[in-house]
Amino acid sequence: MAARRKTAASTARRSRGKLAPRRETRGLEATQVAIPIDSPEVAELAALVRTAGGAPIGAYHEPLGGRSLLLASLPLAAVQPTPFQRDLSPTHTRRLAQKIEETAAFLDPLIVVRGEDGKLWTPNGRHRLAAAKVLGLKQITALISPEDALAYRILALNTEKAHNLRDRSLEVIRMARSLAKRRKGATESALAAEFESAELLTLGAVYERSSRFAGGAYSAFLKKVDRFSERPLATSLREREDHASRLLEIDAQVKRLIAGLQARGFKSPYLRNYVVARINPVRFHKPKKGDTRPPMPLSQALTRMAAAARAFKLESVSNADLAWVAVGAAAQE
Repeated sequence: MAARRKTAASTARRSRGKLAPRRETRGLEATQVAIPIDSPEVAELAALVRTAGGAPIGAYHEPLGGRSLLLASLPLAAVQPTPFQRDLSPTHTRRLAQKIEETAAFLDPLIVVRGEDGKLWTPNGRHRLAAAKVLGLKQITALISPEDALAYRILALNTEKAHNLRDRSLEVIRMARSLAKRRKGATESALAAEFESAELLTLGAVYERSSRFAGGAYSAFLKKVDRFSERPLATSLREREDHASRLLEIDAQVKRLIAGLQARGFKSPYLRNYVVARINPVRFHKPKKGDTRPPMPLSQALTRMAAAARAFKLESVSNADLAWVAVGAAAQE
């Protein structure tokens, strides 16, 4: 009987991770999806495409929210990546161009929106656009949305091929700087969906100054204390610049501590994680269920972290301490 209960419990745990389809369907019917190219909903976009030297191909309502989209062919020169998008990887571009060449087909349209001054922006197709240029294509297919706000929501949808922490953080801070100009008076908290999480803004400000910053070592600390501000975005970004400066000062001290530990014979690859964990003032804080409040403000946490770094005693470190850090890091991986 006990074995049966154990098996049933194990089955229940496995089933919780499965995705069950909704019982009730939602969205548009097939007859509601297609719309004429000359429809008023996309007529302005179609005219913009023709002005840019392209050609409208078709139009439809996307089947979930019913947004109007125009499928079009566009000359490559008419499309630009959003200015806040992650940096171009030449290696990825070359590999992508090679694979497209091998298949002899460019199948994945770019998502395009109207950006500033009527420009056509792609918020998620920088590498495909660059690969098309490498291949010498004249035109590229695109799904064009009249909603420029979509450009600021692509990061949240990009889950199939996730950005690394540096890329995500840089894209978020660039997005924030763009929105601070476009939506004057808007607060960080009002744009939380666009930014995904508050610590990415702080880390983005750090990565702008130091592209080799080891943000992963500080991510757990920032997740506990960094929250979206209720102040206007332009004001909060200045505060984050200050936080970034203080975090870089702390990291400089961490580097000196690592060098000191290495001089004492410690060669573990987890030295940075160990030192940052030791000076983390909220490492033992466990929030109560449903409580999203930080244990202390970010500014106060940075002050305590800097003080802990200054007071760090190299002689207090043992190989056993580092072994526990290695076990924890392996568990997270």
